[in-house]
Amino acid sequence: MLDVLPDEVWGKVDYVWLDPFCKSGVFLREVASRLLDGLSEQIPNFEERRSHIYRDMLWGTSITEMTGIISRRSLYYSRDASGPESVIDFDDESGNLPFVRAEHTFPKKKDGTVTGACTKCSAPLSLERGEDRENYAYSFIHGAYPTREMQNMKFDVIVGNPPYQVGDKKNEDDRAAPVYQRFVEAAIDLNPRHVLMITPSRWFTGGWGLNEYRTRMLADRHLKVIVDNPKIYDCFPGVKIRGGVSYFLWSRDHDGDCEFSTRVNGDIKSTVTRDLREGDGVLMRDNRAATVVHKVKAAHKGKWVEEVCGPQMAFGHMRTNFAGDHAKKRPGDVALVLGSRGGYISPDVIDKNHDWVDQWKVLIPMASSGDTPLDAEGNIVDVVLGEPIALAPGSACTQTYIVAGLFNSREETENYAHYLATKFVRFLVLPRKSSQHVFDERFRFVPMMDMTRRWTDEDLYNHFSLTAEERAYIEQTIKPRSVNLSLDSPIPASHMPGGSKYRPKAIA
Repeated sequence: MLDVLPDEVWGKVDYVWLDPFCKSGVFLREVASRLLDGLSEQIPNFEERRSHIYRDMLWGTSITEMTGIISRRSLYYSRDASGPESVIDFDDESGNLPFVRAEHTFPKKKDGTVTGACTKCSAPLSLERGEDRENYAYSFIHGAYPTREMQNMKFDVIVGNPPYQVGDKKNEDDRAAPVYQRFVEAAIDLNPRHVLMITPSRWFTGGWGLNEYRTRMLADRHLKVIVDNPKIYDCFPGVKIRGGVSYFLWSRDHDGDCEFSTRVNGDIKSTVTRDLREGDGVLMRDNRAATVVHKVKAAHKGKWVEEVCGPQMAFGHMRTNFAGDHAKKRPGDVALVLGSRGGYISPDVIDKNHDWVDQWKVLIPMASSGDTPLDAEGNIVDVVLGEPIALAPGSACTQTYIVAGLFNSREETENYAHYLATKFVRFLVLPRKSSQHVFDERFRFVPMMDMTRRWTDEDLYNHFSLTAEERAYIEQTIKPRSVNLSLDSPIPASHMPGGSKYRPKAIA
């Protein structure tokens, strides 16, 4: 990771380095090792060189008392930087690597009681457990570090691996708030020469509370290098970080496109220098996909599938767990497609888009594959979308499905379902898909074609002048996908008793 820094930094005797969230001290230790080599000509005497590096160049703060002890042992070879075992004799036991306690800032009610989440990091109130317990109010983002005594210091390089989330996660249903973006922003706000950090890659396309951060980063022309590691366990074996991790180099004096690399199994697979703003609000992590998207956007002048997709809960309040249907049709009833069965409801149950009921339509499951599957070589192998369902007029659906398109004819409906099942279309959805959820915005790169004809992958490859290599990559990346045609019935046979998807309604 440190290799992406310019070589010149290892020969700068006056640079000041900072790791503001030390966990083990590994970054500062490696920096010290490289500086000991790099400054050998400027300061030939080893003892003087080491003293200068440790006293004047390397600074940090730990995230807990324990990580402070571990980090000092790693860097100074002693938990007590003023003790006889320390390689440098500091006046203070913490040396330049203290733990600085900070406090959360919680909103207050009118009666003075605190409530809600910390305004600095979104930590829950439950983390305040007394002064003798860690509260995970990290000093770097709570205004406690750099300390008042350090306020005139200028840092040249900020490096490290910040905490990724904060919360009181007792089980898989609890949500922990991402916090790494706050460390990145705080580091950049100090305006050093370089910021080098490793964080989850989830911010590229999604992530709870990361929209503003993503917008800022994609627009920041000082972002010089990103190395993406999409395989979950590549960087941190045994630690499951959904979406993988990436490290980036932000350089104050850089103003231009970003060198984006994909690293798998320790090897760089591809590197392309590109404008990160080209992703229309997301960072396209696949360089080859970015090239295809660019071609499609340049060639297509009509509508995009995003514009014809309906919203979530297209017919109103009927969520995925809706159970207000009945099995037998009554006079005036509307057919309803649920997740694993069909049923009937009164038209009064539908809150909106009543006119959609009597139109031909294509549905797509709102949820599909979650983590993007990768093979042993780190290549994506995914279906991306669930099975498109082409439906005859007369039905509505629950939140389990989105209405991907409405049509006036059987032919267009059938052709559109087959179009959504092409590898080409699903390949164009993939760059914008960060989770299992599918909605209109995922289809922003998918062109809306003339649906009076059937489109095959070969037709689409030719239409957009894809190279043989691009075609082969799409074929390798996207798994085959079937379609579910129900052009003679508003409820597909798969959702009726005996069908492949059918599950009977649960008895309350």
